[in-house]
Amino acid sequence: MRQLLFSAFDNSRTWSIDPETSLWIGALYALLLMFVLVRARKNFLSLPELASCPPSPHSDCMVVIPARDEAAIIGRAVRSLPADTVLVVDDNSSDATAKEAEEAGAGVLRAPKLPRGAVGKQHACMIGAKAVQSRWILFADADTWFEDGLIESAIHAAQADNLAFLSIHLHFESESIAEHIITPYAHALFFSAVNPRKNPDEAFDGRCILVRRDAYEFIGGHAVSLSYLVDDVKLASLAQRHRMRLGLARTSELGHARLHYGFSGLWSGIERNAHRFTLLRATQGAAVLLTALVAALWLPMIIYLLISGQSIAAAVLGVLLLVLLGPWYGSFLTVFLAPFAVYAILPILINATLRVLGTVSVEWKGRRI
Repeated sequence: MRQLLFSAFDNSRTWSIDPETSLWIGALYALLLMFVLVRARKNFLSLPELASCPPSPHSDCMVVIPARDEAAIIGRAVRSLPADTVLVVDDNSSDATAKEAEEAGAGVLRAPKLPRGAVGKQHACMIGAKAVQSRWILFADADTWFEDGLIESAIHAAQADNLAFLSIHLHFESESIAEHIITPYAHALFFSAVNPRKNPDEAFDGRCILVRRDAYEFIGGHAVSLSYLVDDVKLASLAQRHRMRLGLARTSELGHARLHYGFSGLWSGIERNAHRFTLLRATQGAAVLLTALVAALWLPMIIYLLISGQSIAAAVLGVLLLVLLGPWYGSFLTVFLAPFAVYAILPILINATLRVLGTVSVEWKGRRI
């Protein structure tokens, strides 16, 4: 027995970590981490910034906001838009959504009973589009709000490039601790898989969409996406199929959106958004997971470098993640939340993946979809 113990000890020494090898492994991992996160940022920055235009009372545009149980926030959305331009379609709310929208100055239309198999938001958008007669229609979510000139800026961008559809990526605002931690990183993961320049339909975001009425009606509007959980991708793909010009833009000043509400909102929201990859290439979802897994190796790799005596390399790798994710978080203080996001989002992504693969229905706004 004694001889066996000595033998085991001798063998363990042969498995000691070689400092030079660990340094090479750390360098290769750093390059991989840089590749996936720099690519994500590059994809995001390929979205052109929406140029600001002054407000005008003559914009031929109406805003349609589908809303279900949004009494707490619908007033903010309505008041942020020009007077007499907003139609809120109340999707059978159980709270005071309609009352709050009216008091904020919007016209309110109550959506009829939801048809079997239809998704509430798409149905409300379809009803609202039929009720307005403007040349342009801006579809906006209830959890968005805007600065003066957003409508004029969007129309100017669409006309300048002869666009029929323009999706505007708004600046995400966070309130809860979970949102501050996870939302910026979730944004980075999305763009790690989506290239707006190469595939604009994949980056089409339904929170704020400007459409030219004639083009919207030609493809069938939201009626063609009534049964789809992710209507924005469906509309964009149809527009491209009919060779209509599709545009994307981003704004950090003219529009805002609250992406999710707390950890439970992040859990259900990411689960719902994961279904967009069922309409895209399967590799898109795989790319998100791969990027998340590469980032999750960050802490184990630091520990590995420390054990092998490469403390400087471990420190450099520790700072590298903060540098790469810094632009998503926006400030020196909040970027220190990024490492927590890398690991906090893993169970959310695993749940979303299993739900998509298992084709399990999603609960959204009190409905099972």
